[in-house]
Order: sequence, then structure tokens, then C-alpha cells
Amino acid sequence: MTDLPTTHSAVPQPRLAASVILLRDAPAGLEAFVQHRVSTMDFAAGMVVFPGGRVDSADGSGWDYPAELLQRHASEWNQSSVGANPAEAVRNAGTILTAAIREVQEEAGLTIEAGHLRPWANWITPTDMPKRFDTFFYIAKPTAGATPQHQTTEAWQSLWMPVAEILAAEAAGTLKLMPPTYYLLKELAGFGTVDQVWTAEHSVVPVLAPVGSMAAFLKERENRR
Repeated sequence: MTDLPTTHSAVPQPRLAASVILLRDAPAGLEAFVQHRVSTMDFAAGMVVFPGGRVDSADGSGWDYPAELLQRHASEWNQSSVGANPAEAVRNAGTILTAAIREVQEEAGLTIEAGHLRPWANWITPTDMPKRFDTFFYIAKPTAGATPQHQTTEAWQSLWMPVAEILAAEAAGTLKLMPPTYYLLKELAGFGTVDQVWTAEHSVVPVLAPVGSMAAFLKERENRR
């Protein structure tokens, strides 16, 4: 019996990334600031996403956050890749936090204080995807009157939208969400105010979706419409 030929392709290593879920209270409930990505992007084309992007080498230095804040963030991320080595966990927490603050400034023109960001979720792209990210999601509560803007070429529109409205539009097929965005919004839809989210008991448990899950998710969402 002849063995079938096998192929061995290296699994792309996920790149560290940070994403920020800007929230505000509104009469109809929670609103999130989201960006509609252009259809020509090589990742998440045409999707509705939160501001964010890859961690840069420059994010690893030049910051001076309170030690207590970094310790708290390192503790929140302790199950993730950046918390795997306790000796590096605090420095890694500062690096990820810097990336999050920088991305909000670059993509939404908003300066947000480190103390207004809370670690919330960690999603890792499935191993069968050609471009992979190890993404750290923060909840953010901007100061009153803060006004994020649309100022990124990666999206054609940036705006505040009610969380319930985003989910309804996704269900109707008028906009598309990546799995992390969808499930995080579904989770947030259970809260009534920003303060309820901010003070909720919540542990960060990394999610590595299984092989084939991205295609299955998109197909399932398409078929149910």
C-alpha cells in the first residue's frame, strides 16, 4: 500500500494587535464607535470593526503608566500569550496598552487616558487563516464630550451606532461582522449602561477558534438570512 502524499505548510504566527471598544450611553441603550472597512482591504474587507491595529515595535517603550494600573492589566491578561511569562507580563501589558491608545488616536482622532481602558477579551485568528492576529480587546469609556472622528483610509465611514442596531443590521444582512466583533457585541447587548460594563465581574479567557470556523461562521450567517 502506497502512502498518500502529504504537504506541510507552516502555520502563520499571529501578530499582536489591539482593538478598542469605545462605548457611550444613549437614550436607546449602549452605543459603540465602529468603522466600516473598505472592500479593498486584504483583511476584514467590507466588515464593520472597532478601531485598532497591529502592535508596533515603538509601542514597547516611551510610556510611563502607573505601576498599579500595569499590574492590574497584566493580571487581567494572565491567561493570554502576553501573560505567559510572568517576568515579561507587566512590560507586555504596557506595550499592548500603548498600541491601543495609539490606534484610537490614529484612527479616530481621540486621545484616551490609560485609566479609561479596561482589558476585556482576547481572540486569536484560527490557524487555517493566511493572516493571523492575537488581538487584545479593551472596553473604553471616553470622557464626557469626547468626540471620535473618521480619519482612517482603511474605512469609508466611522460613527457611533447603537449596539442593538448593529446586531439587527448584521442579522438582516446589511452589514458584516467578524466573529469576535459579533460575539463581543452580543455580550455587550446584555448591559444597560457603560458603568455596568465597566464594573462587571469579567475574566479574560483567550479564544482560539477552531480550523474552519471562520468559513463556517460566514456561511451560517449568510444562510440564516
